[in-house]
Amino acid sequence: MADVTGLVLPFFGLILIGYLVAKCKPMPAEALGWLNVFIVYVSLPALFFKLISRTPVEQLTRFDFIVTDIGTTYAVFVVIFAIGWLGRDSSVPEATVQGLAAAYGNIGYMGPGLALLAFGERAAVPVALIFCFENMLHFIVAPALISLGGKGQRSARLVAQDVLLRIVLHPFIIATAIGFVAAAMHFQPPIPLGRLIDYLAQAAAPCALFAMGVTLALRPLKRIPAEIVYIVPAKLIVLPTLMYLSLSAAGNFDHVWIQTAVLLAALPTATNVFVIGQQYDVWQEKASATVLITTLFSVLTVSVLLYLMRSGTLPGDLFP
Repeated sequence: MADVTGLVLPFFGLILIGYLVAKCKPMPAEALGWLNVFIVYVSLPALFFKLISRTPVEQLTRFDFIVTDIGTTYAVFVVIFAIGWLGRDSSVPEATVQGLAAAYGNIGYMGPGLALLAFGERAAVPVALIFCFENMLHFIVAPALISLGGKGQRSARLVAQDVLLRIVLHPFIIATAIGFVAAAMHFQPPIPLGRLIDYLAQAAAPCALFAMGVTLALRPLKRIPAEIVYIVPAKLIVLPTLMYLSLSAAGNFDHVWIQTAVLLAALPTATNVFVIGQQYDVWQEKASATVLITTLFSVLTVSVLLYLMRSGTLPGDLFP
């Protein structure tokens, strides 16, 4: 247990430090802008490039892994969407954000740092693959369903164009694509450039987690949405459990890949869910509350999951 505590406390401690600093030193939300730019456009892309470019290219084409991961993630999305739309009479846009709250984990800010800390550099490829393909699908599903539900004010052509641009121009996806090319060509950057990439990559996790804590502090919990009752267990318990079962049953995957996917599935709701709600003026206050509440509960659930994995209680593959 001490091993897991050593992993989790520094990790969630950075989020707590960001939260406390934001509470003790009030500043406008805009003050976080340049740090977010550094994280999204510089530091995390450098991390993805560094790790992908050093990976044998045959490991980068495990589409059976991607299909299983996405299928499992969106099975949970569909269930929560249906509960919101049919069971609670939510509109299609509201049900879409609820579904994303249960299926869209914080795989960008929290995922790389925690997975690499827990499982080492062998976790880099599954992290990058999950991030790229899940985000591409999220970028497609959110605007498409919200537009179909009547919240979007743009034509289908403009929605499709926006989705395509967001995918093609996303810095994480660009960095991963360049990493694919570098891996295929066995490219090694010159020593000075390699050191610069290393410095930027090392800054990714601390900066991202600190920024997440500040973001949570800037969005105080005003009221607890009723949907939390089923969204929180769906996100923190049901999704990682289904991910473990489906990947174990689907194929002969490396144990680290399965554990990485399960860990990423267990992460709290991504702050991007609030951003999507804010962008379309749909369920935004409740989305903010969901991000905060799932993050708080994830301190316990992620700690328990890591303990089960690292103690061997939860085997790397249920069906070896």
